[in-house]
Formats: sequence, C-alpha cells, structure tokens
Amino acid sequence: FGDGFFPSETRDPARQSMKFLKNVQGLQDAFTAVEKCSIPVIAAVSGACIGAEKGIDLITACDIRYCTANTKFSVKEVDIGLAADLGTLQRLPKVVGNQSAVREWCLTGRMFQANEALQFGLVNNIFENKEQMMVSVMELAAEIASKSPIALQGTKKILNYSRDHTVEEGLDYVAIWNSAMIHTE
Repeated sequence: FGDGFFPSETRDPARQSMKFLKNVQGLQDAFTAVEKCSIPVIAAVSGACIGAEKGIDLITACDIRYCTANTKFSVKEVDIGLAADLGTLQRLPKVVGNQSAVREWCLTGRMFQANEALQFGLVNNIFENKEQMMVSVMELAAEIASKSPIALQGTKKILNYSRDHTVEEGLDYVAIWNSAMIHTE
C-alpha cells in the first residue's frame, strides 16, 4: 500500500483511525468502480490470487472470472489480524452463494485451488495455461463487444440491482429501464 496508508505514530489515536478510515474508503471506492463500470469487466487470473491488489477483493467486483489450473486463491486478512475490508466479505457470498464455503475460506485464510473455485462458482472456467486463457478471454470480449452497448450497460446495471433487491423490485426496475431504452437505435 505504500508509505502513508497505515497511520503513523502520533499521540492521537482518533486521528490515526480517521486517516486509516479515509484510506480504506478510498480503496473500497476503487474496487466498487470496477463493479459499477458501465461495460463488462473480465478477470483473467493466473498464479496467486491473494490480497487486495490481485486478489479476491478485485475479482469479485468483476463480471466474469477465468483462471488457469495453477491459480491459488486465499482470503488472507484473517492471518494478519484484520477483517477483509475492500469488498470480499460483501461480494464473495453473493458470487458463490455458499455461506459455509465463504466462511471457511475467510475464517481460516486457507489456500484453495482453481477446481474448488470452479466448483463453487467463483470462476467460470479453468485453462491449462495463461496463453489459452487469454485467447478465450479475448474471444469472449470480442463476442460481448459485438452486442449493443445500451443492452450491455442495461443488462449489467439490472443484474447488479437485482442481486441486491427482491425479484419484484428487479422486475419493476427492468420494466422502467426498458421503457426508456426501447427507443434506442
């Protein structure tokens, strides 16, 4: 995170806490920006998927997730005395839909393999190597890019909204959205 992220020694713990809070909220906003991006975001993971920079915090904010067979995942914050604070604890349960698996991963910091990530729906597909994965990712991106940008943006926005609301609320939202967007060319 670089110098200045964690509070420096000072006599005022409240100021330390406020600085840390501001920094964490800024990082949370950055990951949420990925989730709210108007175009679909594809994560392609190879190797270690640990921590905030290249970890589960980031990939759970993405729309589609692929990985290679050698990918290992972990929510390690518990091992350093913190609760994961950049979105994993909020997004991961919604992505995989299995509270027991999520709790095991988050409460133990246990490393889990690509096949377990696929089994629980964290990733859509596993590839033998990075090159094969990237070919597939680029093909998928091209297919998605061939669709109407209005339809893509609407679909993503409605999927995100519906995830956090009732079916009835989601249906109302899509009806209103489409009534406005039906006039696009």
